[in-house]
Amino acid sequence: MAVETENWIERFRGLAALPADLRADLTRGSRIVDFPEGSDVFSPGQSADSLLLLLEGTVRVQQQSKSGREVFLYRVHAGESCVLTTAFMLAFEDYAAHGIAETPVRAVAIPRDTFDDLVARSPVFRQFIFRAYSRRITDLFTLIDDIVFQRIDVRLAARLLELADGGDAVHATHQALATELGTAREVISRTLAEFHRRGWVEPARGVVHLTGREGLGRLARSAGEA
Repeated sequence: MAVETENWIERFRGLAALPADLRADLTRGSRIVDFPEGSDVFSPGQSADSLLLLLEGTVRVQQQSKSGREVFLYRVHAGESCVLTTAFMLAFEDYAAHGIAETPVRAVAIPRDTFDDLVARSPVFRQFIFRAYSRRITDLFTLIDDIVFQRIDVRLAARLLELADGGDAVHATHQALATELGTAREVISRTLAEFHRRGWVEPARGVVHLTGREGLGRLARSAGEA
């Protein structure tokens, strides 16, 4: 069934250069899918049979270690694709990670047949896929570097400012923040307690109020000055 909404291809840099015949094949071979907030977009063991390009919303991608600890990997925003979906489709493997809709999500699903056909026929489509893949792999290497080498207080300060997105509150539990940073909930609780002692945050149930953005900012910037 062809996508019957506005021309979504224009939302994705790189796809607009597709020739008219391939654009028609792409829209005809794709469909719009919706996921409510909090639902699974994909989960471990599920077959990776469609590439998802996000039109609206945010998907959080995380993985569970053998010990049971959940580690945040990255977020997919509107105008982006999921690199793990690409990897698993190319390798013909099932998902080994978990994608969760953080907000209501609308996406274009490109089934495997259409994906394989366009990868084989179109240099423009291949470039779009592998350029996005390359950017996200770089992000994952940065994540590994952060987890291994950066102090948790520096990382938490930076993530609180990022999640606040210019506001004064982060709506997240200590466990959710621990998942974001690949650490234990107890570590986050101790670090937030220290931030509270410094007057930078005011923790409450399910929310962290930022009361000292300047101090958090100084700490976050110290990673680049070390």
